[in-house]
Amino acid sequence: MKKNFTLLVLALAWIFCPTETFSQKKGDPMLQVPLGIASYTFRNHWKNGVEPTLDIIQKLGFTEFEGGAPQGVSPEDFKKMLNDRGISIPSTGTGFELLESDPQAVADRAKALGASYVMCAWIPHKRGAFSKEDADRAIKAFNEGGKVLKENGITFKYHVHGYEFQPYGDGTLFDYLVENTDPRYVSLQMDVMWTHFGGGDPVALLKKYGNRWVSLHLKDFRKGAPKDMSGLTGPENDVALGEGELDFPGILREANKIGIKHMFIEDESDHELEALPKSIAYLKSLTY
Repeated sequence: MKKNFTLLVLALAWIFCPTETFSQKKGDPMLQVPLGIASYTFRNHWKNGVEPTLDIIQKLGFTEFEGGAPQGVSPEDFKKMLNDRGISIPSTGTGFELLESDPQAVADRAKALGASYVMCAWIPHKRGAFSKEDADRAIKAFNEGGKVLKENGITFKYHVHGYEFQPYGDGTLFDYLVENTDPRYVSLQMDVMWTHFGGGDPVALLKKYGNRWVSLHLKDFRKGAPKDMSGLTGPENDVALGEGELDFPGILREANKIGIKHMFIEDESDHELEALPKSIAYLKSLTY
């Protein structure tokens, strides 16, 4: 009887208490995935040499890379350069038009890099006026392209950029996009800064769409800077993680609950080599 009572108490605790009570202890690190970096962070460095740039990435401690091979380097050679430095390429990107016109070419390039994910970060539209028609075009391209990618063993993900939060129906055009894309073929990557910039709540959206999210871009937004739905802002508004408006403890807590396995820092400032060590130290300082 006593044993049965104990089992009942444990079962009720599992139902009514937060999952993290059982999986996290006080003092555990909130960053529970490999340290990843988005290629765009080093947009101004590749011209100085691919291997010297990869040496910087390695010295900073990154072990995952999201992006494609720089101009003039084959995917196979780039993959080897990264592997030689203990860095994998779980994810790469594609332009919308190529996904729409030739998804098999997108899949072939991703496989050459050894990537398991392909993300698209921009839907063509008039600046500041993302429309239902734009969303419908994307829904078709994502569902059809995502199906081809899945047939090639690759997961497609749409990278949220902030302009999708135009009001529509009882929600937003982002909600419309998610509800009309097939979860078998279309996953999501949250760029937490662009989500915030467009008026979305990163933590609430992680909760709302759960395991549709498969990765994050981590960057912070300068306190008090103006926001809109253009999906565009200046590099002066990109600050080191922990120095801006974003709630990273809340974001990481929810991402860990969902089981997100890939998080990539993306620094769009003009002083990335100064900011990145601060961002890394901040992430590693966060504990439960």
